[in-house]
Amino acid sequence: MSSLWSTLKRTTKSLNVAKRQVRFLNLLEFQSKNLLRNSGVAVQNFCLVDEKSSSEFENFNAKEYVVKAQILAGGRGKGHFDNGFKGGVQLTTDRNIVKDYVSKMLGHNLITKQTPKQGIPVKQVMIAESVNITKETYICILMDRTYNGPVIIASPAGGMDIEGVAEKTPELIKKVPIDIHQGVTDKIADDLAAFLEFKGEPKKKAAEEIKKIWEMFKKVDATQLEINPLAETDQGLVISVDAKVNFDDNAKFRQKDVFSLEDHSETDPREVEAAKYNLNYIGMDGNIGCMVNGAGLAMATMDIIKLHGGEPANFLDVGGSVQENQVRAAFNILTSDPKVKSIFVNVFGGIVNCAVIAKGIVAASKDLKIPLIVRLEGTNVAEAKKIIRESGLNIQASDDFDEAAKKAVASAK
Repeated sequence: MSSLWSTLKRTTKSLNVAKRQVRFLNLLEFQSKNLLRNSGVAVQNFCLVDEKSSSEFENFNAKEYVVKAQILAGGRGKGHFDNGFKGGVQLTTDRNIVKDYVSKMLGHNLITKQTPKQGIPVKQVMIAESVNITKETYICILMDRTYNGPVIIASPAGGMDIEGVAEKTPELIKKVPIDIHQGVTDKIADDLAAFLEFKGEPKKKAAEEIKKIWEMFKKVDATQLEINPLAETDQGLVISVDAKVNFDDNAKFRQKDVFSLEDHSETDPREVEAAKYNLNYIGMDGNIGCMVNGAGLAMATMDIIKLHGGEPANFLDVGGSVQENQVRAAFNILTSDPKVKSIFVNVFGGIVNCAVIAKGIVAASKDLKIPLIVRLEGTNVAEAKKIIRESGLNIQASDDFDEAAKKAVASAK
């Protein structure tokens, strides 16, 4: 099973890298559960309250309530609020206490290990029916390049970190490649339910839930659909208690309803602006703005900046088909960061025409107040250098990658 563990680590690493290179649609928990419920997947009953309305709660009844602050960060249960209240996930049987919890969450910043230091403001609270869980299992469907298609990863050890389970007890992991045309057959679903250690009637329900989860995965063009836990209750029900869903941005044109759910309130405004121009931007803590084409070159550029004692202010990949207007937009995004003290443009023109980059640089940097270092190589580079040279602007051009990085670091200091 060591090869499986390696594959899991590689898959997870690839997902994490991709999230820093490509703009992913992130949904709040209640939104994911709505998608599950609308796809026929069994979930616990829930309602939503926000700062404008609590009417849904007025008609919602349960023996025990789970009150959950809705933010795009993990660790909510162990988090704390800026008003001193502890715990973004609470349990109670008292409706009046539910209202008290909601008032202490809404409008306040929740601080967890995955949020900025100041936390994230809570604008919505989900109130769900608590269920007594007797078994927690894990099931995930994701697109895996190793198999050129979807793969199901399952474990009877749900409610835990799947990487930790795979590393310490690899026998508790099952990985099943799925034929995209054949889908999840009755046999595959039954085998998975048995591996997850469901028995009797719950086993039949688990198999049905697995097939429904697969149908949802296809229907919404997901790249990953993770259920942790897929749980059995003391009533013999099998429900998806928590879900994480990633979507294929290339399917946005046919998943308009899904992508309309996106909330930009927790997203860096520069990332939102970059996405408008099909640019990939990630803000960082340094003072050297980087504009690069290609994720690999972007990573190498950040590495060489750090090698020479500097700190990159961002990851900004303009891609392989960049146009002048995108270059200007990229410069506007870079200069909107007050920490940026110099800009390093590092472009290798394969598909990209260096002359197009050069024209965009000249147009965008006429009023630039900070040092600009440019290294261009590749397609039409001679024309590009001529455009920069004849612009009359204070642009430090360099043919050497290492030399250009040193100039960027020195000018930022």
